[in-house]
Amino acid sequence: MAINIVLVEPEIPHNTGNIIRTCAATGAVLHLIKPLGFSLDDKHLKRCGLDYWDIANIQYYDSFDELQKKFPESDYFYATTKGLNRHSDVEYKDGCFIVFGKETKGLPKDLIEANIDNTIRIPMRMIEGARCLNLSNSVAIAVYEALRQMDYGELE
Repeated sequence: MAINIVLVEPEIPHNTGNIIRTCAATGAVLHLIKPLGFSLDDKHLKRCGLDYWDIANIQYYDSFDELQKKFPESDYFYATTKGLNRHSDVEYKDGCFIVFGKETKGLPKDLIEANIDNTIRIPMRMIEGARCLNLSNSVAIAVYEALRQMDYGELE
């Protein structure tokens, strides 16, 4: 069983480091789409990922199109505050991809519009000054919902 997490142009090393830990702990595959907003040898990224680098499955791509060409038949879900579906109302299946955008801008508008029926959102209060949840928290919420639906696979 595999869940795939995609980060499109992540910008903050601490978030990516925390997501590496989540992926390592759950067996999710992490796909990083360049350009990255940090160096992969950034000391902050290494610190957040700690010793999880060796057990996490991390793949790198020059573009989102490259990823989609490699996995054309897969189910993709696009996380955005503008999503039509709650993250818990879609059916995640083995091998699906959950796609997240960069911290400051989210996913590109054209990508969201082209895939609007497969957009997901995590419910939250819509109040002045609260834009969205932290990226690493959002990834953890989505990963565990997908795994819950699959009865957690081999997790103990």
